[in-house]
Amino acid sequence: MQRYPRNLTGYGATGAQAKWPNGANIAISLVLNYEEGGENCLLHGDAASEGFLSDIPGAAPWPGQRHWNMESIYDYGARAGFWRLHRLFTARNLPVTIYGVATALARNPEQVAAMKAADWEIASHGLKWVEHRDMSVEEERAAIQEALRLHTQVVGEAPRGWYTGRCSVNTVRLAAETGQFDWISDTYDDDLPHWMEFGDRDQLILPYTLEANDMRFATSPGWTTGAEFESYLRDAFDVLYAEGAAGAPKMLSIGLHCRLIGRPGKIAGLMRFLGHAMAHDGVWFARRRDIAQHWATTHPHTRRERPSQMDRARFVACFGGIYEHSAWVAERAHGLELGPAHDSATGLANALARVFRAAQSDERMAVLRAHPDLAGKLAAAKRLTADSTQEQASAGLDALTDAERAQFQSLNTAYVKKHGFPFIIAVRDNTKATILAAFQTRLHNDTETEFATACRQVERIAELRLKECLP
Repeated sequence: MQRYPRNLTGYGATGAQAKWPNGANIAISLVLNYEEGGENCLLHGDAASEGFLSDIPGAAPWPGQRHWNMESIYDYGARAGFWRLHRLFTARNLPVTIYGVATALARNPEQVAAMKAADWEIASHGLKWVEHRDMSVEEERAAIQEALRLHTQVVGEAPRGWYTGRCSVNTVRLAAETGQFDWISDTYDDDLPHWMEFGDRDQLILPYTLEANDMRFATSPGWTTGAEFESYLRDAFDVLYAEGAAGAPKMLSIGLHCRLIGRPGKIAGLMRFLGHAMAHDGVWFARRRDIAQHWATTHPHTRRERPSQMDRARFVACFGGIYEHSAWVAERAHGLELGPAHDSATGLANALARVFRAAQSDERMAVLRAHPDLAGKLAAAKRLTADSTQEQASAGLDALTDAERAQFQSLNTAYVKKHGFPFIIAVRDNTKATILAAFQTRLHNDTETEFATACRQVERIAELRLKECLP
């Protein structure tokens, strides 16, 4: 089995109705990353200094050395930036979610006390602000457990949310498997929460952001002035607010760091943006745990049998009849690189059609000849498949007058004699009148044209059948 795990479909063209509280047009999540004291540093037992997200252009780790300037920039975030942000948010009574690195929280008890007094959510940002990509599964699992242990000791309660940031391909699965988190945010894949399944764990995902994020003051391309950050946030807000007003509310995450946005020349842009957003009605500022609770209540996850997860026998049992009396189409489709995109009617129809299109001409001809005549002898003898019976009945072909039945039988005979296979049309797309009209027109086409037309109609019939059994 070739299986592709990434979900590139999401909520699709129709989206999902967020149904934010009080009919809000947008949910805004203000996230303050607290990393100061948890970054790479020889004092923290690391092999090199920090080189990431500071105001030092082109900074790189210094192996075996402390980087005094880098340390002092992180110190600024704790000593000055945090308190400036604390005053900003508490004065406006705005809820905040902290992404707290456990070792940083342990080294900053006064800031933790202020977070708790403000009723901010304190989620886990891992044990240390370091890369997880090169950790073995065992090392990363142990780091997550140690982060939980230390966070609980320092804060007084276990975190219910998780975001690593510098994660590995295993991080989300390992965090979910703990069963400790109401939400995990190590994805950037949507404007709305969604669910992921890990074993028997249904895990809610609250996607985060790397673009509506002050980290771009320290990366290229990025922000130089607070006004640039403000402009981007306003544009993001205005677009999402308009979508919400049109009936498709979304979520806007805003990522912040004490040592970056906490500088006076940068925070001014954030202040102006907050004034802009707060001047609008229908804006829900919320902690991530509030968003998670709303989503879990309003959009609880429902498990269903998914084609891409079926073994071969089950797959063929379910879909072997989609192409009339031609189970080989499903048998071969099961061997394709299936994934979440093929768990819908449209996606699976495409996989089956790929097999059908790639088949030899004689195989495709056999599929055409497996289809019954419309209102023919098999229908009269009630020997059609259940799908064909329902399809023909949908256009009233099971209740023809004697004259209509005779006309169909005459057309069937003439069509098969000329082309060598039955007349095939997606009955559910048609009426008795349009079927007869198409029959009379197509009878006069050349066989090559009709073969191609009939094959397209077979694919359409398959798609319609799948829509009867899959979302």
